[in-house]
Amino acid sequence: MSNSAFSITDSSMKNLAIAKLGATELIGKGGLALSSPAFSEGEELDPCFTADEEDAVAPPLEWTQPPVKTEELVVIVEDPDGPGGDPFCHWTVWGLAPQKGKLLEGEVPPRVGKNSFGNSEWLLPQPPEDDAAHTYVFQLFALDLPMVVMPGIDRASLIDAMAGHVLGTAVLTATYKRQPRDDEDGWDDEEFD
Repeated sequence: MSNSAFSITDSSMKNLAIAKLGATELIGKGGLALSSPAFSEGEELDPCFTADEEDAVAPPLEWTQPPVKTEELVVIVEDPDGPGGDPFCHWTVWGLAPQKGKLLEGEVPPRVGKNSFGNSEWLLPQPPEDDAAHTYVFQLFALDLPMVVMPGIDRASLIDAMAGHVLGTAVLTATYKRQPRDDEDGWDDEEFD
């Protein structure tokens, strides 16, 4: 799914931030693109960005020059494959300068809102082991005004504040499926029956 080919193809996608803001038509406007040196479009996330590895951190992201008149950039990362009506929110970031830029691996962004667990940090992907691979949708928004919201606000409040101010968007997707874990001590419990 490239930036230009992204579409709301099933019911789970219709609740993503980009769809709620009516901004799918603005994907790639002005050449805006989002990428990561850690994974290509549609590839699996490395466990070092998930709950399956100790000291895991947020993946690095890079973006091109946003459209003219952009005042601020916002990143929202969601998993539409989780249970419930709304996507599972992994990250809300704003306060990013309106220029070509990047977030380094594990870098603390200027402003961060609450994820679905109510924490203000990168929520490490941890889908149930029995689930098929989940999709993680990294959404970049170029806004025509600076965000005047308090750090730690929730996803819904951030989306409300962004409504009507999106000049362009970019999307990058990744997947992740947890692998069954071996017994930590390496012993097979059945040996002791």
